[in-house]
Amino acid sequence: MHIDRTEYLGVSFDRLTEGQVIDRLRLVTPDTPFGYIVTPNVDHVVRLHSDESEAEVAAAYAKANLCVCDSRVLASLARFHGIRLPIVTGSDLTAALLDQVLDPGDRVAVVGGDSDIVERLKGRYPQIDFIHHSPPMGLRHDPVARQAAADFIAQAKCRFTFLAVGSPQQELIAAQVTGATGFGLCIGAALEFLTGDQVRAPRAFQKTGMEWAYRLASNPRRLWRRYLVEGPKIFRLASRWRPASADRGQRA
Repeated sequence: MHIDRTEYLGVSFDRLTEGQVIDRLRLVTPDTPFGYIVTPNVDHVVRLHSDESEAEVAAAYAKANLCVCDSRVLASLARFHGIRLPIVTGSDLTAALLDQVLDPGDRVAVVGGDSDIVERLKGRYPQIDFIHHSPPMGLRHDPVARQAAADFIAQAKCRFTFLAVGSPQQELIAAQVTGATGFGLCIGAALEFLTGDQVRAPRAFQKTGMEWAYRLASNPRRLWRRYLVEGPKIFRLASRWRPASADRGQRA
């Protein structure tokens, strides 16, 4: 149930803190009817506005049981319009779930990542029963492979599922899941940060909203277009945004 949901830039966000999200996840059992959380950032929002073919992705975001903001830049732009969006990053949420919510013996499904990453997770969290599904590349345009991943989630009957195949593939898979239980988290590269396969920006970069600059400097060949060409489009989108009349009462 969405108690405090507000629209910004075409996405309906739940205005929940990380602690409030964690409290909700504590209630999930292996028998809970399947739901999932998405954590949009600037890249996700820009993409939703850039391509008419993204309607399917927008529907996946709208179907999510929880939708929280994973971007200080996005939260700052929303604040300029008088909207409070608490920041809940997928990386922090994943770490908190593993450290604070999961009980010994809980089963967790991992969709994406390679077997080495899953083995390192098992070594770090030996009390958790991880099971792994490794889908092929090209999921965005492979509905058969996405359905196979969705079927794996339904058959696994885990308490939680980490969808770690990148956006929008992970959101599309989550939206395709039927007849499943537990709860899915669309987490991108969060597991790689936990295992050390990727290094996250220092806290100073995170707190000042400059984590994107650290990531760009760490891998400019792969990320230059995302951060220097696509990302700045968010400022134009924000300058043109106007709240729906029904949403005015949800401002901070």
